[in-house]
Amino acid sequence: MKKGSMVFFCQNCGYESAKWSGQCPACHGWNTFVEEPKAEKRMGVTAGKKRTGSSKSSPVSINRISSGEQERISTGMAELDQVLGGGIVPGSLILVGGDPGIGKSTLLLQVCRNLAERLPDLLYISGEESLQQIKLRASRIGSFRESLKLLCETNLADIEETVLREKPKAVVIDSIQTMYQEEISSAPGSVSQVREATGVLMRLAKEQGITIFIVGHVTKEGTVAGPRVLEHMVDTVLYFEGDRHASYRILRGVKNRFGSTNEIGVFEMQEDGLREVANPSEYMLSGKPEGASGSVVACAMEGTRPMLLEVQALVCRTNFGLPRRTAAGMDYNRVNLLMAVLEKRLNLPLSSYDAYVNIAGGMRLNEPAMDLALVLAVISSYKDIPVSEKTIVFGEVGLSGEVRAVNMVQQRVQEAKKLGFTRAVLPKSSLGQVKNMTGIELAGVATVRDALRIVI
Repeated sequence: MKKGSMVFFCQNCGYESAKWSGQCPACHGWNTFVEEPKAEKRMGVTAGKKRTGSSKSSPVSINRISSGEQERISTGMAELDQVLGGGIVPGSLILVGGDPGIGKSTLLLQVCRNLAERLPDLLYISGEESLQQIKLRASRIGSFRESLKLLCETNLADIEETVLREKPKAVVIDSIQTMYQEEISSAPGSVSQVREATGVLMRLAKEQGITIFIVGHVTKEGTVAGPRVLEHMVDTVLYFEGDRHASYRILRGVKNRFGSTNEIGVFEMQEDGLREVANPSEYMLSGKPEGASGSVVACAMEGTRPMLLEVQALVCRTNFGLPRRTAAGMDYNRVNLLMAVLEKRLNLPLSSYDAYVNIAGGMRLNEPAMDLALVLAVISSYKDIPVSEKTIVFGEVGLSGEVRAVNMVQQRVQEAKKLGFTRAVLPKSSLGQVKNMTGIELAGVATVRDALRIVI
């Protein structure tokens, strides 16, 4: 195919096709193909050019490979280090995604400020802001060392030349959607440009041992703009979540080749930048009403971190033939399922009542351990009977009304005890997992009816 000819790329998986198709044969997504010019040059290597014999690599026996621990460098932010698995690994490629204005640039600029005290050379490359704009943000954060250098550039060839000349220990690319290669005729931010730019940065990170942070914008569906292959190429994928009009932010790790996934870090946006929230449970429960019905405290696990959250429910008689159901922070279908369980097993006439369910603080969770708290919050609001403020509830609810076991029970109970709760309602089958726990009453329940008798 000649240079400048058109090909079709799948926006989800990056699959390349010579003709348009309604469904991608690789990821089976519908209407995901976009037409773009085909690049003749890939990742800095001209198409058709043969490699020399000296550049070929030979296979190595697995027993001869050293499996030593990777050296990690602390970012100076305990919340970020926890999400990364203990710090950044030299030579890693880290993708930070999030909505516009959520605080991605602020977070990485603070990381650069902390790393400047540990590393000799850092490079912050921006394709969206001028040097004066970056300086204004830096002035709000604090003072910086001379080891941090700024560059405004979008040409990837010039960026690669600068990195090879300066040899920094860490690089920030803000953002990947603004970078372009001259060999590719499509516009910056297109599927071809994003994929090829990430390939060049990946090669730089691995060959030079440089840690590279990539900022990526997200689409309306909440995924990083560009092909999904971008997420497969990088070592770590972090998502910055939260309402930009609210003060708190949540950094969630969804992929990590050097640590565990599904870890979260909690931050609070202030005038001088992002502040770490060391105790998210206390932060999420601040402002909880006293003596109000339909409010139950539950314990959810985010990776290895227990978090206490307030589950709220409001049940009122409907004015229409079809009751209304609304869920904020929980799966809408799961709410309907649990309400059907209550109507069938406890004979509650919820089919003639509207139900509004919310997790206070704007958190979004789909953990099954939140089921029992949701059920009791709905019953509390329906009967207008408040649940004790010193009671914490967690457990999965089955279709027969049974309360099933959950994992990491010891950590959940310890977190509740630390915040002053005196009673924990948990699955009866999970009581054996709690060892040497005093100062808090453990109430094991086998069914929803048992939990109802204890709590309400």
